[in-house]
Amino acid sequence: MKIYQRYLLRETVAAILLVLVAFLALFGFFDLIAELKDVGHGGYQLHHAVAYVLLCLPGRVYELMPVAVLIGTLYALSTLARHSEITVLRASGLSTQGLLGSLFLVAALAAVTTFVIGEFVAPPAERAANQQRMKAMGNVVAQEFRTGLWVKDERTFVNVRVVLPDARLRGVRIYEFDDAARLRSVSDAEEGEFAAPDGWRLTGVVRTVLDGERARVEKVPEIRWQSALNPDILSVLMVVPERMSLAHLSTYIHHLSENHQKTRRYEIALWKKMIYPLAAFVMVALALPFGYAHDRVGSVSLKIFSGVMIGIFFHMLNGLFSSLGTINNWPPLLSAVAPSALFLLAAVAMIAWVERR
Repeated sequence: MKIYQRYLLRETVAAILLVLVAFLALFGFFDLIAELKDVGHGGYQLHHAVAYVLLCLPGRVYELMPVAVLIGTLYALSTLARHSEITVLRASGLSTQGLLGSLFLVAALAAVTTFVIGEFVAPPAERAANQQRMKAMGNVVAQEFRTGLWVKDERTFVNVRVVLPDARLRGVRIYEFDDAARLRSVSDAEEGEFAAPDGWRLTGVVRTVLDGERARVEKVPEIRWQSALNPDILSVLMVVPERMSLAHLSTYIHHLSENHQKTRRYEIALWKKMIYPLAAFVMVALALPFGYAHDRVGSVSLKIFSGVMIGIFFHMLNGLFSSLGTINNWPPLLSAVAPSALFLLAAVAMIAWVERR
């Protein structure tokens, strides 16, 4: 790596880290304020709220990284331009393509960091945050309807009254149908606990078997129940699709597809998970044109403000296209790529305009 590349890398990474830390402090402060209203409910205390906010920070890093890359790169380039260092580099023969290539080293580092955090750090951290929060407050993981949680598993419909934070089930009712869609049996269990690889261990089971016009009731203290429903699928209830790992998204999409249920939202989240880290390359390309102007401190401040507004617009557009894609049944890849593609076109147009000047 050449000397100027190391210098650019050091200055830009330092600026990005500074912006990221500032954003995390700001969002963490507002998240803590939002949690204070729940302090005192059940056993939820201030230290639980602080732990919850801290465990959610990796998700914030994943969410804010492209914006931090844009603002940090813009600030670093504006500072270098104000000190005429960009002019010196260009006078020494550094082309726009060469400068962009150097900035892409920063983008590659940010993209890898974003992917690692989004895939391996943020999902388990957010799951742990929600588990400890619900456990402290005495809440359940999910109760989507007044009758509890409903899940379809091939020819079986499962109703769970309560899902506890440790993935234990209470009040389980299993409706089994035959190939002709006739009800074959109804099983009620007091509690269920997952024990791999044997599946669920249901206790306090009362099974009603329908045989033509006759019915018989069986009571057993414990049975083993094999089902596609598992703690990984239940964990989806505690983490929004955009924060899930690729493995969990793929598993849940497969589960929904097998049961002929809608997968559009999760498919969009899957594609976004793969494409979102690449937004760092778009952000440094957007910041590059700002580095070609000699500016005073006031103009640098205006550029930083512009970067903040562009970053906010990108974040809003990302969420908007996900929602529009789900509502209008757009191809998942299109919904995931569109915001980055639009900003990339804007970056190319801005670079071309600066080059013509």
